[in-house]
Amino acid sequence: MIQTQDIFPVKVATTDSIPVADIPQLDLKQLASLSWSEVMDNVVDGLINFALHLAVAIIVFLVGRFIIRRITVGLKAVMLKRKVDRSLATFILSLVKIILMFILIVTVIGILGVNTTSFIALFASAGIAIGMALSGTLQNFAGGVLILLLKPYKVGDYIEAQGFEGYVTDIQVFHTVISTFDNKSIIVPNGPLSTGSINNYSREKYRRVEWKISLPYGTDMAYARGSILKILASDSRIVNVDDLNGTSTEADNAPMAETEKKQCFLKRFFHRHRAKYEEIASEPLAISVIPRISHHASVALKGLNDSSLDVRVRAWTEGKDYWPVYFDLLERIYTELPKAGINFPFPQLDVHFDKSTKESLTND
Repeated sequence: MIQTQDIFPVKVATTDSIPVADIPQLDLKQLASLSWSEVMDNVVDGLINFALHLAVAIIVFLVGRFIIRRITVGLKAVMLKRKVDRSLATFILSLVKIILMFILIVTVIGILGVNTTSFIALFASAGIAIGMALSGTLQNFAGGVLILLLKPYKVGDYIEAQGFEGYVTDIQVFHTVISTFDNKSIIVPNGPLSTGSINNYSREKYRRVEWKISLPYGTDMAYARGSILKILASDSRIVNVDDLNGTSTEADNAPMAETEKKQCFLKRFFHRHRAKYEEIASEPLAISVIPRISHHASVALKGLNDSSLDVRVRAWTEGKDYWPVYFDLLERIYTELPKAGINFPFPQLDVHFDKSTKESLTND
């Protein structure tokens, strides 16, 4: 609020003997004792002082708004360059703009002479109350920020989480939309998603397909294995070991050459501790814990069942071809193995009779 002293700058001589509660009354008494010309001079001085403060506040507001606009534009350019998710970028820009505008408005009000302490305390109390009321929503918001920053999945990935399975169609700040195979849209809050387990089937480029085939006892395993591998090899979607690992190229050797260059630099830098450096340099680099795909399609005997031989068939394909490969090759195995002389067993039970039972059956 604008104080009376700003408009009527009257100096009041106060002593320790005058109570604080009597000071406003003393101001009014001295104000009444002034002449009309002195009152007008004080009013003019107060108005000029207020006008100067108002002009400074307007200038600060205009300059501050220009600076805020430049900050938001620069932040937007950085986010576009970093390829930040659009939903997160929009939210961050709005949040930064609101915070900066709040600081600017509080500063302008302070320049005008209004006490901002109670003003800030009121907003802080309101913020605490709103935060407690929206604790679950804020948890989803924090989870959405983590998901958009860390990217455990992206739009188009096929994931399984929170008991739901499907393709991610949209990632918002508060929730994620999953579309199932029967075209149902499941809206899952981001809070549980950010703290729970997520099975992302689309994260890796290649996936292993596995079939369980039952063969009758007496089957030649070498012949059956060759027949099944022939079926797998005839499908171009099955990935071979050479396609996955490949051979080293100049691009692959570039990081190693850069590493050797860094090692040479370190060797020159630590020439006073050459022995210690050689000991460190001889240690092998950290090996990735990610298992490499180092085998072709495989056919192995998994178990001996009551009526059949259980055979496990494995092959690698790209993630997008997983289900087409699984269903197509399962049908081909069913139709082509009998043509190769390999049939599929039925549940069977061998019954053995003793001699007395055979004689009784024969007499009957």
